[in-house]
This record gives sequence, C-alpha cells and structure tokens, in this order.
Amino acid sequence: MERSGEEKVIIISATDSFLAKSLLSKLEGENVEAAFAHSRIKEIEPYAKCMEMVILFMSEELESDPEALVYLKDIIADRETGVILIGEQSEYDKVTKVIPEVSVTEWFKRPLDIDSLVKRVLKYLDENTGEKRKKTVLIVDDDITYMRTVYEWLKSTYHIGMASSGVQAISYLAKNKADLILLDYEMPVADGPQVLSMLKNDSETGQIPVMFLTGHGDKESVLSVVDLKPVDYLLKTIDRDTLLKKLNDFFQKR
Repeated sequence: MERSGEEKVIIISATDSFLAKSLLSKLEGENVEAAFAHSRIKEIEPYAKCMEMVILFMSEELESDPEALVYLKDIIADRETGVILIGEQSEYDKVTKVIPEVSVTEWFKRPLDIDSLVKRVLKYLDENTGEKRKKTVLIVDDDITYMRTVYEWLKSTYHIGMASSGVQAISYLAKNKADLILLDYEMPVADGPQVLSMLKNDSETGQIPVMFLTGHGDKESVLSVVDLKPVDYLLKTIDRDTLLKKLNDFFQKR
C-alpha cells in the first residue's frame, strides 16, 4: 500500500517486527489510515504533521537511539498525540524517562493481545479525531505576557501553539498543522501584514484562516486590517468569554 504521509496511526519499531506488521494489517482491515516506520527520525518525519496516534514497540534497540525518542516526545507534546506503548516494565520505565507518563494513553505488556489493542485504537480515534478533534490555534504575538494570557484562556478548549515572531510561526507550521492563526498586527521586524503575506504565498499555509489581533479600534486602523482579508479582526481589549464565543462561532460555521 502506497503511503501518503497523511496516515493517522503510526506504528514504530526499531526492527521489522512481525507483530508490528500484523498490527498494521489489522488496522488497515478496520479502514484505519496506518503506517509502519522504524524508530529513526527520517522515517518518522513524513508523518509528523498528521499523526493522531503513535503505537511504539519498546525494545533495547529503541533505547540505543535516544534522538528518535526525543523527536517523538516533541511531536506528541505539540500535537497532543495519543501514545500506546508495548513492552515490559523495564522498557516502559526507560521510555517514560523521555516520553512523560502523562502522555501515555495505554500500555500493553507482552504477550500482546492485538484485538484488544485494535479496539483501543478505534476507541481513541473515535473520541479524538474528525469532528471531535480539538482544533489547533496558533497565537503569534511578540507580547509574551499577552500571548500567555490568551493561551490560558484557550488551552482547555483548543490545542494551542505559540510563536513570538513571524519566523517562529513559519517554523511551527513547517512541523504542525493549525486550524486558525491569531496574528498580532503590530510586531517588530515583520509585522502582521508581512507575516500574512508570507503565509499566503506558501501553498502549505496559504489556506489557513487568520484573525488579526490589534490594539487599535479607530476607523483607519480597522480598514487597513480589513483590506488584508483576514477572516476577522479582534481588539486586544477582548475578554475571555467573548474570544471563546468568537472562535466557537467561527469553527461552527466552517
């Protein structure tokens, strides 16, 4: 089966495990978009933007490549990806020194009950993907205090990414998907309109909706923002409840 790089479930093993390949076949039989990758960054990377769940076969070989584990940890944290670990207590103890236990959805010991694991994967995907998936909102603002305030307001409802500059935003989007960008209109080096222009000129980010955050409510400032055709503009004086309602209404309409 040709891989698209958009598979939702990635099965990772240091070796060509018979169990891993059997699990892949089982999941595909359930119409789950799944892929197998060795525990090497270059093999995992093509799936980083789309993976909704990682199934990790733990082993001594895996422990010998800590860079891959750290890379996985970062993806899991950024995307809040579900993680299923397979292996013994000693392996679990070592892996969870890198991937925090709080990120682990389930742990299956050997001998592996593949049918139970498949049921757990299907349950997780049903509850956490598609329309039930939390939307990802990227906040781009050089005012760290304000950005963290908005983060606190939104974190229980949405997955949140943060960037303090246009360069950081583009770097974030190179590795992660976003359903909406809250973009500060006034930033040093590259301001909001310049960042929006960069995003629009890239095929990977050009379709991501953008809401401007602005500190100015005068007619001239508002018109200059509207001319750039964002999906909305928000005054920074907006309160938590109004912001949440704005975002909820936006996603419901889409």
